[in-house]
Amino acid sequence: MSKNVRWITETAVMLALLIALQALTKPLGQLVTGSCVNAVLAVSVLLAGLGSGITIAVISPVLAFLLGIAPQLVTVPAIMVGNTVFVVLLHFIAGNSNGIGQRVAAWLVAAVAKFATLYLLVVKIICGLAAAPLLANGMLKEKMLKALPTMFAWPQLITALIGGGIALLIVPILRKALHK
Repeated sequence: MSKNVRWITETAVMLALLIALQALTKPLGQLVTGSCVNAVLAVSVLLAGLGSGITIAVISPVLAFLLGIAPQLVTVPAIMVGNTVFVVLLHFIAGNSNGIGQRVAAWLVAAVAKFATLYLLVVKIICGLAAAPLLANGMLKEKMLKALPTMFAWPQLITALIGGGIALLIVPILRKALHK
């Protein structure tokens, strides 16, 4: 199988898994759905590479919005950036390392960076600096202005830690099974 075909196949499988998990876990709430999404993001980048991870990172919030999981369209670009920070850091710090210390460091740094990115973009910028114009033009609802700071605070760190931790446990098994 050529490299391109393999990459497309792996990315498509990760995307299908992401869609299924988002749809199935939506009723279970942010902690479960977010953890599943972060696990798929981490598995994608650690197993299929940076291109796959970034592709899933960017498509995920669009799908979440279409499934009614992402609360407001205005948050979608911020989630794209947060997801991309997560997968890029995992890729460059963990890479294909077999060393547990390096993988754990990558997981912790990536989770904290994703949390910080989303907190800054959503809580401080969207709900802070840009709130008045977003409310005025209807891109942000008053109810969401109150809910977003909670949704994009500590739960983002928890879901990134859980999802990344799950990925660290299953990626070595998947690599072995896929002969990678």
